[in-house]
Amino acid sequence: MAAIPVTRFRSGALCRQLLLTLAILVFSCDACKKVTLHVPSKLDAEKFVGRVNLKECFESANLVHSSDPDFQILEDGSVYTTNAVLLSSEKRNFTISLSNTENWKEKKILVLLEHQTKVQQQRHSKEKVLRRAKRRWAPIPCSMVENSLGPFPLFLQQVQSDTAQNYTIYYSIRGPGVDREPMNLFYVERDSGNLYCTRPVDREQYDSFELVAFATTPDGYNPEFPLPLVIKVEDENDNYPVFTETTYIFTVAEGSRVGSTVGQVCATDKDEPDTLHTRLKYSILQQLPASPTLFAMHPTTGVITTTSSQLDRELIDKYQLKIKVQDMDGQYFGLQTTAICIINIEDVNDNLPTFTRTSYVTSVKENTVDVEILRVSIEDKDLINTANWRANYTILKGNENGNFKIVTDPKTNEGVLCVVKPLNYEERQRVTLQIGVVNEAPYSKDFSSKVAMSTATVIVNVEDQDEGPECSPPVQTVRIKENAPVKTKIDGYKAYDPETKSSNGIRYKKINDPKGWVTVDENTGSITTFRSLDREAESIKNGIYNVTILASDKDGRTCTGTLGIILEDVNDNGPLILRQTVIICKTVMTSPEIVAFDPDDATNGPPFSFSLESVSDSDIERMWRLTKLNDTAARLFYQNDPPFGSYTVPVRVTDKYGLSHVTPLNVIVCDCVTEADCAYRVDPRTGGSAQLKLGKWAILAILLGIALLFCILFTLVCGATGAKKPKPIPDDLAQQNLIVSNTEAPGDDKVCSVNGFTTHAVGSSSQGMCGTMGSGMKTGGQETIEMVRGGQQTLESCPGVGHHHTLELCKGGGQHTLDFCRGGHVEVDNSRCTLSEWHNFTQPRLGEKVQLCNQDDSHKHAQDYVLMYNYEGKGSVAGSVGCCSERQEEDGLEFLDHLEPKFRTLAETCIRR
Repeated sequence: MAAIPVTRFRSGALCRQLLLTLAILVFSCDACKKVTLHVPSKLDAEKFVGRVNLKECFESANLVHSSDPDFQILEDGSVYTTNAVLLSSEKRNFTISLSNTENWKEKKILVLLEHQTKVQQQRHSKEKVLRRAKRRWAPIPCSMVENSLGPFPLFLQQVQSDTAQNYTIYYSIRGPGVDREPMNLFYVERDSGNLYCTRPVDREQYDSFELVAFATTPDGYNPEFPLPLVIKVEDENDNYPVFTETTYIFTVAEGSRVGSTVGQVCATDKDEPDTLHTRLKYSILQQLPASPTLFAMHPTTGVITTTSSQLDRELIDKYQLKIKVQDMDGQYFGLQTTAICIINIEDVNDNLPTFTRTSYVTSVKENTVDVEILRVSIEDKDLINTANWRANYTILKGNENGNFKIVTDPKTNEGVLCVVKPLNYEERQRVTLQIGVVNEAPYSKDFSSKVAMSTATVIVNVEDQDEGPECSPPVQTVRIKENAPVKTKIDGYKAYDPETKSSNGIRYKKINDPKGWVTVDENTGSITTFRSLDREAESIKNGIYNVTILASDKDGRTCTGTLGIILEDVNDNGPLILRQTVIICKTVMTSPEIVAFDPDDATNGPPFSFSLESVSDSDIERMWRLTKLNDTAARLFYQNDPPFGSYTVPVRVTDKYGLSHVTPLNVIVCDCVTEADCAYRVDPRTGGSAQLKLGKWAILAILLGIALLFCILFTLVCGATGAKKPKPIPDDLAQQNLIVSNTEAPGDDKVCSVNGFTTHAVGSSSQGMCGTMGSGMKTGGQETIEMVRGGQQTLESCPGVGHHHTLELCKGGGQHTLDFCRGGHVEVDNSRCTLSEWHNFTQPRLGEKVQLCNQDDSHKHAQDYVLMYNYEGKGSVAGSVGCCSERQEEDGLEFLDHLEPKFRTLAETCIRR
């Protein structure tokens, strides 16, 4: 089965192929090596496609542009998609334009995008060449022109099957345009297989249709496989290129160099890509103002550049361009669209600020401060209220004393000249200043700083005014000896009238006199001593005594000054020893250093001489010795091995003029290594006690001792109150408290009547409690304690330790035997009393009753109550009293922790066994 093609020759398609071939030949003259990139059929937006080596093609290129708006080329050659791309055909290509805006050279790289699956299909097809396969019916490619004018229905092609020679074949189709949207666009004649289109198609809406053709017999048999049938819609140049914006706004700095990039415009075309229908050309139709021509547009990339360096914002600050984009590669029959491009000229600091005048004259009164005396203005052609227009003023000359400053008024851009330090008419009557001005932004042209600054001259006349007295200098000094007699008169502070340079008519008054040592003459300012002067007083620093003086004229105007009275030193103080207590560590034989200080001036001070001051009936010189170290210090040594204690050693220190002073030195002889370890001890000679001073190691030892004592006390308290665990009993404990004895004879009968209970010897029977327990037995024989509650109870001596006790608690006639001493077997009868009942009955009474047993008439213990016995050997093999519990009730032994002292030894021994 084969498809019969349409016999009509489509001249339009042939023309497009010829034009495409011609365009490729034209580009090949400056084209670089073709690049093929294998991509999937669908590419998402902003997806990396591949990389092209741009440097290999054109190394000096500074402008890169893609002919396809769906792809973006970066400077390193990376290719990215700008929009989602669907490859409808096997291959798609676009051109990368590389250009140099300085020499207008241009080269191009052709980039082919090849479908990956198509490449794989080509490989598979090569592998299937050697295989034989059954011939299948296949279509010849079919196409139709978009927006066709008909007539409709429009015949496209005929589909036939070879099996029609043997069968009656019915043809049918399915797919988009038939039974899916757009519905009923195509149909096929059932008998002939002719395929028709019923109405025009827009390629921008449907670029192709993939139909499936079927060949069947009237009875439903399919002699052929379904045939894929692709109908391609051929593009027609029916869409105008459209700019991405209706108005573009760009900015370029004034004075830019030729070839500077202003901006780039971009347009899109919905027609089929990589055809003349979408090959766009850009151009400038009009420039306003028209002259001179300052801009150019790259025809392919849409980049706008400058063609002149004469852009001047001060002349024209904005240009408007009317731009055009046309498809069909700019041919006259191509469709075109226009847009507006506005180019703003950005200001740069290419104009210097200049003073409106070259010289200014102003005046100011003397002694005034913080006043505005002058405003200067400038002219600047740059953009107002920008850094290129705002001015910075400075004083270049004439302000060496810092009397003036100039600032900028931010509203008017004027320079404001102010006085910040008062002027003195008597010193200067005129001041000449030179001021300069620059912009905040640096000047854009490469000129020297002298040329780039405008200057002006300002003459400031100082006006005289009547002033009060002037205290100059503010601090004046006079000299006087510190031992000058009271009422000694000397010169004082002098103020003067700046107009007459005289002190006549000025009155003086003392404001501050810390110690009240002087008085001030009101008319002359001279001072008179009122008290004795002392250079060594605490408030005197560096031998100068300061007095504050107020001077006033007849009009009441005043000024204040300081009179410094220099007190000349007199040798009136002997040297002193400041450290009057020293420590001698006798263990290491240290010798303290004694340093003297003279409050007088250095001229009346060192060198000092040191000596021991002898006292009648004392052995100071025999026990102590002084050795001079330097002009101000000596060292003290002991002699004849003095005992530990405190000593008073008078030391006389004499200055170089013979004035001396005796200082009683307290010397402590101590058993120490360092002075910090020394403590004051009792003076053996006087018997007096000194204050105790402990060293750091002594204090640490005391603290450790206290901590150890607390630990011992805490351990004893915890052991006495918190220990519940019984202590282990040594094996020979029986030799100390418990005796081992044999039963040799029956004991004596004894009856005790206590609170209604009757106690008697073996063989008796009554309700009560009786006994001589443990070591209380008189003859070491066997005794029985009977506690009748419907039965009997027997307590025998335990042979393992010295006695065997059998406890019978009758309740229904049963017998309950407990082995205390050996931990022997326990026989339990279900009718007997339980341990808790026995415990509740006996515990409150046992301790009380035992205290009353074995007492005579005078309530004293019998002679045989506590006796010591010798160790007589091991006990018998008979059973012993148990721990008053059953093994099944071992958890109920807490009562053993609270037994009376008499039972505690027995319980501990039994637990030990």
